[in-house]
This record gives sequence, C-alpha cells and structure tokens, in this order.
Amino acid sequence: MIRAMTDDYGYPHRHLLGIQGLYPWQIKDLLDRADAYVDQCRSAEKKSDVLRGRSMVNLFYESSTRTRTSFELAGKRLGLDVINMGVSSSSVNKGETLIDTAVTLNAMHLDVLVVRHGDSGAVQLLSEKVNCAVVNAGDGSHEHPTQALLDALTIRRRKGHLDNLHVAICGDVLHSRVARSNIYLLTAMGARVRVIAPRTLLPSGIEELGVEVFTDMRAGLKDVDIVMMLRVQNERMAGSYIPSIREFFHFFGLDREKLALAKPDALIMHPGPMNRGVEIDSDVADDIERSVIREQVEMGVAVRMAVIDKLVLNAPNFANGAA
Repeated sequence: MIRAMTDDYGYPHRHLLGIQGLYPWQIKDLLDRADAYVDQCRSAEKKSDVLRGRSMVNLFYESSTRTRTSFELAGKRLGLDVINMGVSSSSVNKGETLIDTAVTLNAMHLDVLVVRHGDSGAVQLLSEKVNCAVVNAGDGSHEHPTQALLDALTIRRRKGHLDNLHVAICGDVLHSRVARSNIYLLTAMGARVRVIAPRTLLPSGIEELGVEVFTDMRAGLKDVDIVMMLRVQNERMAGSYIPSIREFFHFFGLDREKLALAKPDALIMHPGPMNRGVEIDSDVADDIERSVIREQVEMGVAVRMAVIDKLVLNAPNFANGAA
C-alpha cells in the first residue's frame, strides 16, 4: 500500500538535505507517506521487510540520542541493516577528513547515510562524494528537515490542515536549525509564521523569510493556533545572549499566563530536549489536552520511515541518470 503512493508530483530527489526549495506537493508526498506509516508503528507487528537486504549508517558527529534512535527504529522497521557509527571512537578523531570518510563509506556500498554534523554545509559536502542517498539529521545552524516534517505531520493530524494556521516559533531562533526548516516548510504550505525572541536571539534578515517578527512574547502569541518553543542552545552561544535564565523565562518562557493569549485550542510543541523552567513551564509541557510533544516523538519514526523508503525507492532513477 505504501509503495502505491507515487505519482508525477511526488518527491523526486536523491537526498533530503533540507526543506528550502521543496515544492508543496513534494512536502505533501512525504507527509502522506509518513501518515500511512503511523498505523504500522502503532500495530503489534511493527517490522516489515520492504527494504530487506538494504543497509543504512547513522553517522552522528554531534550526540543526539532522540534523533539517532528514531532513525535507527525507522530503518529497522523497514527491514534495513542499521549500523550506528560512533564518531568519538572512529578514525575521524585521528584526523580523517569528511572526504576520507566518504571514500570509506562508498566502499561499504551503503543504501542510506544519515548524517548529523556541527558545521553547516557538511552534510551537503558528503552527499556530493557518496553514491548512496543522504539524509540531513541536522547540520550546524542550517537545517533539520525531518524535524520540520514530523512537526508538520503532528499539526496536520491534529488540525486537519496546515494552510492559514498561525504558528508562533519562540525562543532561540538565532541558533535553531529547527526554526529554519519549519519556517521554510510552513510558509510553503500556506501557514502564517511568527518568530518571537529577544533581539539578541534573532538572526539578521529573518524578515526576508516571510515571517512576522516579535520581541514581545505576549503580543506575538495573540490568537495563534500553534505555539512552538525552541531549546535555548547554550552550547552554541559564544557570548552572553541573555541576561539570565530567570529573566529569559520571565519574558520568553511559556507559562499559563502567556499561553492564555493564544487560541483556546492552540497546540503546544517543542522539538526536545526540553529545558523545563527555561523555555517552558512543566505544567504547560505536560498539558494532556494541548501539548503534542510526545506525539512529535511518535511522528518522528513514521516520518523517517517515509523519507528512507522514498529515497531508496528513488535510487534506481538516479542510477539511470534522472535529476
């Protein structure tokens, strides 16, 4: 049933390196495919052999237990042989370059390579040097495409659509690849996006991405349908971007008082891991009716199954020279 969901307007690319530049119907193709995989993930028999005999490597230069585990589960549920390469214990720490790594991986005849790297553009470089499909699991402050897809799937399943929804993305926008991928996806699908952050955590030229910019959280949350909080990424901050954690939470942390300004049925989202008491209050994060943070984790496996399956399905086309 999954493989029947292909047409001339599907996702035609060899890799998934980012959301920027994708057409709405290409995004919809991946979301529709992921939607079908949700039922498989919820069934007693979660594993299929649709990609049996194929191989996938998770190459994570940055640690992320949540994302790596999600990709690993996705690959195994499709029947792939999945290997997690521990970069900390590999020859990368002995001076091996990305090009050397690409040559090594090519010799293994992989089908899918999932990469997370601390430098923007590193995943793009690898994709140009390997013969297999490449999925960007986050590169620097650039993009995190599967996170945006799982966020969109979560919203669509709850709200029924993405177009004309008002979405507020709040917090450390400057360092967030999640924010960028979500902005590209949501605006492409017809949503109206607001970003809310202190001026020190807003990237230069953010308005050019077609978003409304707010430095007052209370004003920015007025009548929105979705409140998407972002983790404060202290590890990427070379200087002092916020006066103190306490002051940041007072002005930009999501609590009941600020949430009351959004629509009564507004959904609460967070890509994780959460800093409770920093960007979000525990009471709000655990709201049974409105928080979809756990659903985001669930949708992540289905989305990654859809992406992996689609890229492997596309591989013969590229072998024949299709662009």
